Amino acid sequence: MLGMCRGRRKFLVASLALLFIPALTWLYLSVGSFQVKPLPLSPLEAQSSTPVGGAGERQALELRVRAVEEENRALRRELSRPPRSPSARHPNGGHRGNQSRTHSEEGTGDNEGQKAAAGGNSSDCVQQPVVDKCETIHVAIVCAGYNASRDVVTLVKSVLFHRRNPLHFHFITDSIAQQILSSLFHTWMVPAVKVDFYDADELKSEVSWIPNKHYSGIYGLMKLVLTKTLPSDLQRVIVLDTDITFATDIAELWAVFHKFKGQQVLGLVENQSDWYLGNLWKNHRPWPALGRGFNTGVILLLLDRLRKLRWEQMWRLTAERELMSMLSTSLADQDIFNAVIKQNPFLVHQLPCFWNVQLSDHTRSEKCYKDVSDLKVIHWNSPKKLRVKNKHVEFFRNLYLTFLEYDGNLLRRELFGCPSEADHNSENLQKTLSELDEDDPCYEFRRERFTVHRTHLYFLHYEYEPSSDNTDVTLVAQLSMDRLQMLEAICKHWEGPISLALYLSDAEAQQFLRYAQGSEVLMSRGNVGYHIVYKEGQFYPVNLLRNVAMRHVNTPYMFLSDIDFLPMYGLYEYLRKSVVQLDMANAKKALVVPAFETLRYRLSYPKSKAELLSQLDMGTLFTFRYHVWTKGHAPTNFAKWRTATTPYRVQWEADFEPYVMVRRDSPEYDRRFVGFGWNKVAHIMELDAQEYEFVVLPNAYMIHMPHAPSFDITKFRSNKQYRVCLKTLKEEFQQNMSRRYGFAALKYMTAENNS
Repeated sequence: MLGMCRGRRKFLVASLALLFIPALTWLYLSVGSFQVKPLPLSPLEAQSSTPVGGAGERQALELRVRAVEEENRALRRELSRPPRSPSARHPNGGHRGNQSRTHSEEGTGDNEGQKAAAGGNSSDCVQQPVVDKCETIHVAIVCAGYNASRDVVTLVKSVLFHRRNPLHFHFITDSIAQQILSSLFHTWMVPAVKVDFYDADELKSEVSWIPNKHYSGIYGLMKLVLTKTLPSDLQRVIVLDTDITFATDIAELWAVFHKFKGQQVLGLVENQSDWYLGNLWKNHRPWPALGRGFNTGVILLLLDRLRKLRWEQMWRLTAERELMSMLSTSLADQDIFNAVIKQNPFLVHQLPCFWNVQLSDHTRSEKCYKDVSDLKVIHWNSPKKLRVKNKHVEFFRNLYLTFLEYDGNLLRRELFGCPSEADHNSENLQKTLSELDEDDPCYEFRRERFTVHRTHLYFLHYEYEPSSDNTDVTLVAQLSMDRLQMLEAICKHWEGPISLALYLSDAEAQQFLRYAQGSEVLMSRGNVGYHIVYKEGQFYPVNLLRNVAMRHVNTPYMFLSDIDFLPMYGLYEYLRKSVVQLDMANAKKALVVPAFETLRYRLSYPKSKAELLSQLDMGTLFTFRYHVWTKGHAPTNFAKWRTATTPYRVQWEADFEPYVMVRRDSPEYDRRFVGFGWNKVAHIMELDAQEYEFVVLPNAYMIHMPHAPSFDITKFRSNKQYRVCLKTLKEEFQQNMSRRYGFAALKYMTAENNS
């Protein structure tokens, strides 16, 4: 780009010189006959007031002609050389022209936005300032609730995709968003990214006195108090809405801070609708603004200068004055920012429009650019979001969807040449992995135990009100995309809270979202917690998924099930009554729900125990896995269950793996078991070692529904090494049990040898 600029300048000078020489020659030849005033051939000559004439004039003119001819010859030689490619890059990765730039080379920026608006995004000869290679870029985002937490991930992905600098995110959140985002970033483990959270609930009193009609609610006013909220030593920050998508390196935006002049403390893009002009409809009366006003979806804040200007007092006084006549804000913080700017226009550094292309209703964004490839930040600032009208909306939508479904694991790349702050979790993980023997045939199994899977908790809105009697029970299960069809059926059979861990890719997570939002059954249920564990590695991490679902149970008790089982109608209430009947609060008990199965895809689900026994006798139902893995459920004693009317106790036996209800504080599943085999068996063994009592419920049952074999069970059956490794892991688990529980654990070794 710089080479093109230089080439154009050289060509222009050469052309002027070629036209200028004949004129000078004519003047030289005719100077003896005419008296002419000296030409202002240079700035110095133009400033001189000394008269020149006669021989002195001719001599000066002759010298100047020779100088111009020499310059023309030099330009001809320069133009005859082969041009350098404008895309030639410096070995370090930047354009050659960038290496010698300084921040002082930039223009004032005062009319930068007008220039960009007049000429699209044409910036052929505009130099971009550089940012230090390892300079940390600070980004502040207000995020509250489940949906906003999901939206902000796409924004973060787009920033991480392009970035080459360390990042420090400052999230102003409610308790929900903090729980979701802190877990996400903790498990994401992106190098050179730091995250801090600030409690929005503590800030509500600062802005709650402002009536606001905007759909963002009180959180839409939080940007006003960032000078007070963010650390006092933080000097500058980029503030973003959650519905932003970056199409370039955020460092380019960070560099614009160097263009701020005088008392400029706010970097903003002009509003791209007629909102503040007040002509959208009859009696439309917006807040005061400078011209079209400014959009606050992207803000550059010079925090240190704002504090010196007493920003807190400035915006409060303005808001109080305007609210006397306006009564409320329509666009939340944006109205107040614009009212302040109206009174103090010197505060604003206007950004080019490509830093905030606003796809709202009545938008003028199409006048902001010539080519979509010039755009840098897309802002979906309409309640309609992806359904807005724009001639390039398909391009914008595809850009957004690219990051929406982009594999976030690929963004864990290290920054070249920039040391990251010590992350003890990452260091410990690397140390543990380095101690594993890569030549071990079971290395991949062992490695999976320590893999950190990126996890997005509460992917959809969640509501749960604790019961007053402390008997509530949550159904716990895990699934992948191929079991999604079971969700609606389970919700119809179980009316209580559910905690689900879903093992999905980023693209599958969006498919699930569309599926769930299109389901009346799922959307009518607010008490289902959907926790996305993103795919990574070769195996299905079944026990990790179970643990994730268990950790986010909000009830005193949990029913540990699998997604391909339908609980009997009324099981939720039956289990709650059993909590009281069996004094679960004061005893370590695991209540066994007998498991059955059908080979029919269409089953008339039995509505009572009597009906189930009838279907057993008819061969419509069977005890679970009776024909392939009898030992798994034989200790339930189905013969006794047929006639039982009261709960009865059973003893642990080898390979026992019933489905049980336990207290929330029961042990987790062992992560070494992945894919198929021994994942539930090991957990039941752990419960027995901790002296849990197994009690079978006489009027409870669940039925396994038929489905195609999973990929993991297919691998188990076809791969001998898979079975060898599973046996090795079993032996190691039993040895660990012996070390932890001593003499009491000997029975597990004996039972295994005798089985």
